[in-house]
Formats: sequence, structure tokens, C-alpha cells
Amino acid sequence: MSVINGRVWKFGDEINTDVMAPGIYFKLPIEEAIKHCLEAVDPTFAPGVQPGDVVVAGRNFGVGSAREQAAMGFSGLQVGAILAVSFARIFYRNVLNLGVPALILPEAGEIAPGDQVRVDPGAGRVENLTQDKTYAVEPLPPHLMEMINAGGLMPYLKTRIAGEATHDSR
Repeated sequence: MSVINGRVWKFGDEINTDVMAPGIYFKLPIEEAIKHCLEAVDPTFAPGVQPGDVVVAGRNFGVGSAREQAAMGFSGLQVGAILAVSFARIFYRNVLNLGVPALILPEAGEIAPGDQVRVDPGAGRVENLTQDKTYAVEPLPPHLMEMINAGGLMPYLKTRIAGEATHDSR
């Protein structure tokens, strides 16, 4: 999964983790809870997002509590990448740990809802295919790309530990 192609879902500034993962649904299994991701902001998001679609947002995306369920929503809905002007620090780390590339894109405001984009997080390239524009972003370092390609931190660590166990038993 080095290059992501998807349709844009657009959100504004200061999107809070409370709307990404509403607390009222915490008692539900995660597969049910993620169906309510961002419903207070865009009720069509969770039922309409397709695997590989890309979320584009403004400043401080993921502000609020450190609830990991917020990042789980994007991972579980198979969002291909999240592009934002800036991220709340804990959300940024959580979403990467769950295998979703998150890139800082100062020009996020230029991208429209429904645009088709191609994102190469390892190369630091975002192409808006609809508008025929290309943006350079800070690429994710190889070790993070390796983790993302493994499906997130836990699958990555399991693979690494299994590899070391196999190596040690030789």
C-alpha cells in the first residue's frame, strides 16, 4: 500500500475526537461504533466512505481527548490517508499506530469534497487528479511506512518479534 487513490471527504478546522468517536457508542463493539464516526459533522461519512478514500481537513484535526477509538474509526472504515493543515499530536500518533497515513498538507483548503486524489506518503506527494494539481508534503519516514504497510504498530511488532524468534532459533 504505497500509493493511495481515493475520493476526498472534506472537513474543516478543529474536528474533535468526540465527534470522531462519540462516547455514547463506546459500549458497542468497535465494528458497530465506527459506523457513527463523524456523524455529527457529516452523517453520510461512515455509511458512504469507501476503502481507500481520503480525508482532508483543516487545522488541529483530532483535537480533544486521547481516545484511541477516534483513530480506530478511520482504520476500521479503511480510510486510505488523512491530509490536514495540522493534527492534534496524540491523534496523529494514534492514527499512524493504527496504520493510516497522516500527512500535513498546508494547501488542504484547495482540495474540494469529492475530488479524486492520489497520495504517496513515502514519497511525500499528493496529486489532485480532479484539479490537475500536485503538492509536495513531508514524506513519512521509511520506518513509519514499514509500520503502516504492516497494518499498524501491533501487526508490525508481531511480525518483527516472529522474525527475531525465527532468526534466533537458527
